[in-house]
Amino acid sequence: MEGASFGAGRAGAALDPVSFARRPQTLLRIASWVFSIAVFGPIVNEGYVNAASGPELRCVFNGNAGACRFGVALGLGAFLACAAFLLLDVRFQQISSVRDRRRAVLLDLGFSGLWSFLWFVGFCFLTNQWQRTAPGPGTTRAGDAARAAIAFSFFSILSWAALTVKALQRFRLGTDMSLFATEQLGAGAGQTYPGYPVGSGVEGTETYQSPPFTETLDTSPKGYQVPAY
Repeated sequence: MEGASFGAGRAGAALDPVSFARRPQTLLRIASWVFSIAVFGPIVNEGYVNAASGPELRCVFNGNAGACRFGVALGLGAFLACAAFLLLDVRFQQISSVRDRRRAVLLDLGFSGLWSFLWFVGFCFLTNQWQRTAPGPGTTRAGDAARAAIAFSFFSILSWAALTVKALQRFRLGTDMSLFATEQLGAGAGQTYPGYPVGSGVEGTETYQSPPFTETLDTSPKGYQVPAY
């Protein structure tokens, strides 16, 4: 069904690039996209340092390889998700089905809420491992990269939480009772109702009947004479 729902206009309407770029949801996605790069980029480039006991590389976060892998996976997943959801926002205006729009908004809501929680876990995990890291030449050189990953993990919590709130607002807007009323009206508009039977175009002469008791009214019946006084 075509119509305005879930925070978007009517299906098939032209998309204004300027208004789309100024939308809070678009700005939050771009910010989250940049934050994700600022998390996994430093870890990939400077997150592994030489161990003091040998030439092998170890994770700067207390030598815990799981912390580096988790930070890279979390940031890379957010990077790909932001690009995918940004493309979905561009194509959202072209989705004519209310059911498909509802699924897209639910997907956005669920993923944003999940990634907000994962960013919180990642921030706590990286912060804890960095506090336990012993000082050394390697950790001194990679200290800025580690602190940048931790800081932008915190910023990512805020941006993805804001995206979750925006998705929840879109979902509530789309499931308003007025939308359901519009759906019912739209569905009933296409129904046809039986009309009056169409005849041959010639009206019959017997379609009219005189009312009862008015066909014959003889005020002077036969065989009866008015007495004279």
